[in-house]
Amino acid sequence: MKIQLLGTGAADGIPGLFSRDAISTYAREHGGREVRSRSAAVVDGILKIDLGPDTFHQVAKFGLCPMDWKALFFTHSDDDHIEEKEIQYALFPFTEEDHLGFTIFGNSVVSGIIRSRYPDWPLDIVETTSFTPLRFAEYEVTPIVANHIPGEDCHNLLFARDGKSLLYATDTGFWSEETFEFLVGKALDVLVLECTDGVHESTYEGHLNLRTFYETIERLHKSGAVTSNTKVASTHHSCRGGMRHCDLDSELSGKGIIAGYDGLILEI
Repeated sequence: MKIQLLGTGAADGIPGLFSRDAISTYAREHGGREVRSRSAAVVDGILKIDLGPDTFHQVAKFGLCPMDWKALFFTHSDDDHIEEKEIQYALFPFTEEDHLGFTIFGNSVVSGIIRSRYPDWPLDIVETTSFTPLRFAEYEVTPIVANHIPGEDCHNLLFARDGKSLLYATDTGFWSEETFEFLVGKALDVLVLECTDGVHESTYEGHLNLRTFYETIERLHKSGAVTSNTKVASTHHSCRGGMRHCDLDSELSGKGIIAGYDGLILEI
């Protein structure tokens, strides 16, 4: 399997859309990996994760064709992860297609948003729930519950194929015991984990900072979910986290962790 991180920024991206903070200013001046679009990814070029407001920019930048997608998986309903208005451009009159070429998977909130906007459109929407695995082509995909939006079954996504597995975990917050227990012994080949708040300590529990990012990885090490062979990368970084990409890379590389950036490809 292969996962490409198309975006690795948090809700306002880096540079922050309306921000003049030091991290945003540095990103504007230096460009490259310092610039982060809103978080999204694609597995094997065909399983798309989230459809945020930077989708057009991302597919154009990386030379991707969304008509190659076979499935679209949503993690949750935050605006930086679902821009449902973009779905219309896959169908007539914007294309010659009269049916969507990919199945949409999302929790009850996400599914409701899409059905409300397109009540009579030919969309294949599958409602997902945490810890209920589903089969799609040769993949087994298991949503696991994230600690993010109260009252919503927010998902992190575990993909498995041919004995290999990867966990895409953005907007996790610090997981509940139920999630940690589910992952015991899973021996992940790839873990992509959010580190939204960087060095910032926040009272909001729906995101990780550097301290809780390390705590999460340590818990996963102790449970056998992360091993010496697991490729670990970060994602979903905010300018409010106080870390440039160069700072993050310096901090994480010494611990064998990859500082995620837009375009990063991880293969197993």
